[in-house]
Amino acid sequence: MPQTSPAAPSHSAPTASRPTNGDGTDRGTLSGGDESALDNAPWHSLTGPHARFAIGGDLVRRYPDDVAPFVAVRTWSDPHVWDALLDLVGPGAEVGLSGYDGDVPAGWEFTGSGAGVQLVQTPALSPRPDDEAVELDARDVDDMLQLVARNQPGPFRPRTYELGRYIGIHRGGRLIAMAGERLHPEGWTEISAVAVDAEHRRQGLASRLVLDAAFHIQQRGDRALMHAAATNTGAIAAYERLGFALRRRNRFASVRTPS
Repeated sequence: MPQTSPAAPSHSAPTASRPTNGDGTDRGTLSGGDESALDNAPWHSLTGPHARFAIGGDLVRRYPDDVAPFVAVRTWSDPHVWDALLDLVGPGAEVGLSGYDGDVPAGWEFTGSGAGVQLVQTPALSPRPDDEAVELDARDVDDMLQLVARNQPGPFRPRTYELGRYIGIHRGGRLIAMAGERLHPEGWTEISAVAVDAEHRRQGLASRLVLDAAFHIQQRGDRALMHAAATNTGAIAAYERLGFALRRRNRFASVRTPS
């Protein structure tokens, strides 16, 4: 299975409450649950389960640099958002503005753009634990960083593993596959950093790790989501075969703050 991408939404619009079925599930959503927080997953992570990592205030927050590169904005409609963003990251910094499609203020510079997708679990997902998968921790950071460098699944920093549960598969004493948890809006957990070394692909390892991750996410009462670059059609198709479905498309851009 191809690797995931760093694409993740970082702003939200007000979402009306949805009607529910008799069993309390959300009628009209792919997952059967409340998906409103997913419109701004980084913000709801940093103001919720990941609040302990948050740097910033009530308008803009970010993770520490050695944890994750994401900047979360509560709303782009606030006229002070650009000043708050500059105060938070400093001058001459490159920042990802996923989901933002407007113009930037004078002095700011666009440095790149792309498209991403968000996928959520559906009732078709049948997660299960994997006997070969082992949990990874601080002792495995060097091996995890090397695996990420070889396969480029998306951003992974020295402390990213602190965001949630990370698992891997070893062969011949070497870490050759991994996956883990990243964004964590209330009630949801993102599966990310799905990476498999080239010589071990097409063995179903990525699928097994995703299903193991989803199993443990569901065991604690959360639902699973994923993000991928819109161009990574192979990964999207693979996740759909497992039981994920496309929920939304989003744009992301990279900008540089004024010097």
